[in-house]
Amino acid sequence: MITTCAAILFFIEGASTLQAGPALLLEVSAGKQARQNCVVSIPVPKLLENQQDLTLFRVDTGTEIPVQIGLTGEQRELVWILREQLPAGSKRKYRLLAGPGGGEQTPGVTVEDDGKHLNVKVDGKPVLTYNHALVKAPKRDQAYYDKSGYIHPLYTPSGKVITDDFNPNHAHQHGIMFSWRKILFEGRENNGWDQKSQLGKVEHNQINSFTGGPVFGSFTTSIDHIDLTKKTGPVTMLKETWQVRVFALKDHFLFDINSVQNCATDKPVTIQKVHYGGMTIRGLAEWHENHQYDYLTSEGKNKTNGNQSRPHWVEMYGPLGAETAGVTILSHPGNFRFPQPVRLHPSMPYFCFAVAAVDAFTIEPGKPYVSRYRYYVHDGKPSAKRDQHLWEDYSHPPTVKIISE
Repeated sequence: MITTCAAILFFIEGASTLQAGPALLLEVSAGKQARQNCVVSIPVPKLLENQQDLTLFRVDTGTEIPVQIGLTGEQRELVWILREQLPAGSKRKYRLLAGPGGGEQTPGVTVEDDGKHLNVKVDGKPVLTYNHALVKAPKRDQAYYDKSGYIHPLYTPSGKVITDDFNPNHAHQHGIMFSWRKILFEGRENNGWDQKSQLGKVEHNQINSFTGGPVFGSFTTSIDHIDLTKKTGPVTMLKETWQVRVFALKDHFLFDINSVQNCATDKPVTIQKVHYGGMTIRGLAEWHENHQYDYLTSEGKNKTNGNQSRPHWVEMYGPLGAETAGVTILSHPGNFRFPQPVRLHPSMPYFCFAVAAVDAFTIEPGKPYVSRYRYYVHDGKPSAKRDQHLWEDYSHPPTVKIISE
């Protein structure tokens, strides 16, 4: 164990080799619950906003903490993972320095483009695949089901696939996707959910960026929501941006999807009232066949009584090989109509956050529709306590205060 004096000496010596520029002292407060393996992010402080490299030290031990700078929109953020427990009600100090650190920053998360997919791995383990090339439907007389701009497969930490694609029962449901079921655009009804209707479709447009790193790997893509009903030809109604950020945690997987939808023309897009559609996940094919899946919500509900409830989070779980595995979607409290209604299908393993179940709403030009969700994927049985703890980490993260320069 490093002594206090040795830690201080190490910190001073390490800092002196790095501190060619300004430095800040930060204080992290746990708040009402203990924090461990918790994501911490703050806007890059103004004093350091022009720095390309930043280094973080834990003051009491002198330990260098891996950090990474990312973008949310145009905001530069400093992100790290609070791995060692910070008890409820306690605080911890860190020194943030300009310049690269002395420790080896190994890429804990990698993102690779193979020409058709973005493949994300944590410590060499596959986490998810984003399909940017068109994935063809198995039955070529059903080419209208061809799909891009979605995530599948999604893996558990033990390497098993937990999502489904082109299930014969509902071939329009694909892994993790975001589609609207009933849309009114220029007076015409549109359907971006069920591709068989051939009224609309949702497809990948372009990769904007992707990167790996010691704290997270991320990618940003553009996705088009297209109206197929106009006599003069297809027209894009909504331009959606996905920012996906996968964190360097390997015992369980944790990643965020931030979606921003903007009108693609000067015409509004109305999402009409319907009990499903929105951010969606389709679970394992075997779960559909044997009906052994279930849901667990923040309200303690399941597939028999959870449909159209308004939980903070939903876990879908079931047998996977000889074990149990699950995936939880945590909804951010800043989301529209939070807590959002959910469609929990009682006989098929899929659910979605169905905000249109309350009533119709309109996305206006110049007023983006923003959605934020965090995904937690694990092996083993579900735990309401663990899911709630993760939701609190996401919704009410540790606070960070600059206490001196």
